[in-house]
Amino acid sequence: MKIKRFIASLLACAVIGGVLPYSSNVTENSAITVSAAEEYTKGTYESLKYINYGDYIEISGCDKSVTEVVIPKKIYGLPVTSIGNYAFSNCSGLTSIEIPYGVTSIGNYAFDSCFSLTSITIPDSVTSIGGDAFFGTPWLNTQRQISPLVIVNNILIDGKTCEGDIVIPDSVKSIGDYAFNYCPGLTSITIPDSVTSIGYGAFQDCYDLTSITIPDSVTSIGNYTFNFCLSLTSMTIPDSVTSIGYSAFSNCSGLTSITIPDSVTSIGFAAFNNCSSLTSITIPDSVTSIGDYTFNCCSSLTSMTIPDSVTSIGEGAFFDCENLTSITINNPECEIFDSPDTFTNDADSKLTATIYGYKKSTAQEY
Repeated sequence: MKIKRFIASLLACAVIGGVLPYSSNVTENSAITVSAAEEYTKGTYESLKYINYGDYIEISGCDKSVTEVVIPKKIYGLPVTSIGNYAFSNCSGLTSIEIPYGVTSIGNYAFDSCFSLTSITIPDSVTSIGGDAFFGTPWLNTQRQISPLVIVNNILIDGKTCEGDIVIPDSVKSIGDYAFNYCPGLTSITIPDSVTSIGYGAFQDCYDLTSITIPDSVTSIGNYTFNFCLSLTSMTIPDSVTSIGYSAFSNCSGLTSITIPDSVTSIGFAAFNNCSSLTSITIPDSVTSIGDYTFNCCSSLTSMTIPDSVTSIGEGAFFDCENLTSITINNPECEIFDSPDTFTNDADSKLTATIYGYKKSTAQEY
């Protein structure tokens, strides 16, 4: 029942003021419509669909049969500055697209399910990429060669693909949610000092990632950040980090050691779940709580010392740590979740390890 509950927990785990008139240089082929409710105009340009906001153009769609697209810098005298949500979604025959300098944003799912896309050029004027902008695009999974580009918050950065090594340029301030999610060919990455935050699942399922450098500028490691980074063997977390999110290192089965700095105050739910090669870990005095299932299935852990700063140990925190022989709990009043699953290390979900603590402490009572 506890395992079922745990699995269930993981799974859960510029509008203008009025209607624009027709522009005098718009041809009849542009098929513009005007709506007082919408307060913008729509049109077509060659194979593209667009929205005219009066002083800029947003690409909103395209002919689904198109194979190659070159987006112009201007349409009827107005600059193209954005690619809207779902703009090229399900353009299954699209093989290449060129985005001009001047475009600053790419919307959510903009290139979703572009199954044939093998070449894309994106300029460094782009400063934001929407969620899952390249979701379902095959080169994300097969590491086909992509033309040079710079992307701030998504899959490819500085002319690299998801294969080999990636160096993120100093212009990048944040790595977005799921930015490098499922880049199985990525082996190493250096994050510059300009980056202050790393989003949820940023490196999730990067199976071949063996090394990563996190700078002192980063203050938190988000939920699922390194989940299923199977080849990651060691990690040094900088002193600037104050929190480690849910399942941040969950299923990092190759991780043998990790250094947690004194700056960290909280370790999230299942943060090191199923790190089966983790042999030792030092919890600093700054940590005040160990969440549910934090070290669940850490089968190579042999001993653990929990500092007196820790006031609570959650359910299943050391569940199924089969080689755990000793646990030292230094806080005599530490709240230990009242369940046999909090500490177990044998096949029958029992505890054969020795718990060390003070007389008349919660450790002794447990």
